[in-house]
Amino acid sequence: MEGVSVRKIKKICVFCGANSGKDVAFVNAAFHLGEVLGKRKIDLVYGGGKLGLMGCVSTAVAQHERQVLGIIPSAFTINNLVGETCGKEIKVATMQERLVMMMELSDAFIALPCGFGIHYTESTKDLDLCHYCR
Repeated sequence: MEGVSVRKIKKICVFCGANSGKDVAFVNAAFHLGEVLGKRKIDLVYGGGKLGLMGCVSTAVAQHERQVLGIIPSAFTINNLVGETCGKEIKVATMQERLVMMMELSDAFIALPCGFGIHYTESTKDLDLCHYCR
């Protein structure tokens, strides 16, 4: 189309839960998404760690030798709360800083169950999980 510029997507931010949810279909879909991103040579930006759906997506992307960047609040790294990120990890002070950085570093966004279904309170200690993951 004339006059239309096409921007190549190089990094996708995936918002999803550190819980696998009640339905194995969520796990399968998260892993499949990671495989598709990897095969299409798209790098991943996500919330860090290796638990739940976040772990499924990041593991699949890493298996295709793509870059994985986990952005994680420092409070979540105490006692290895969410497991090791299978790629580069950036620690931030707050959930707000995490969200801003994820948005700044990504070309596009995908939300899986519990991605935007998690409501953060002012404290990173209190997370209200979405109904898919309870």
